[in-house]
Amino acid sequence: MPVQIGSVTHTFSDPTGLLSDCHRRIEMFIDVLKAVADGSDQQLTNEKRSSLATALRYFREAAPKHTADEEESLFPRLRAMNVPELKVALDRLEGLEQDHRWAESLHETADRLGNRYLDSGRLSPDDAQIFRNAVHQLRAMYRRHIDIEDREVFPVVARYLSGEQKEQIAREMASRRQVKAVAAP
Repeated sequence: MPVQIGSVTHTFSDPTGLLSDCHRRIEMFIDVLKAVADGSDQQLTNEKRSSLATALRYFREAAPKHTADEEESLFPRLRAMNVPELKVALDRLEGLEQDHRWAESLHETADRLGNRYLDSGRLSPDDAQIFRNAVHQLRAMYRRHIDIEDREVFPVVARYLSGEQKEQIAREMASRRQVKAVAAP
């Protein structure tokens, strides 16, 4: 059974709302990574060890599903719509997808060095600086990226997705998580 982390206020019947809920978890876990990375030139405490392991696992396992939800389920449907009001959202998609690619390499660095920190309890000064830089870049990117999606893309897309499209997206999102999507009432 999957572990729920953080509050969920939306269900699969509201895919863009569920994606926004995921953004709150991303923000929470990137803040955890930042707090740990900012002290990564010091010995790792048990409390930070647990927080770091949880945050790294979230970004390694759950975040790629969120990216797939957007790039494989939501964005293609958005691109297929012929609605003038969607122009601003459509203009943002390429940049959002580029953010996803850029984040992958930063996450690889953060994961590699974060796991080294977990294994040894300490990072060299150079590794600590690289770890901090990767996490700080991720945090800045996520702030901008999430703001664009939550303010400019998701609200307008949610208005134009049909019930059938929402159900299809919900099934795809649930399948990625190996859970059953509950149909909308």
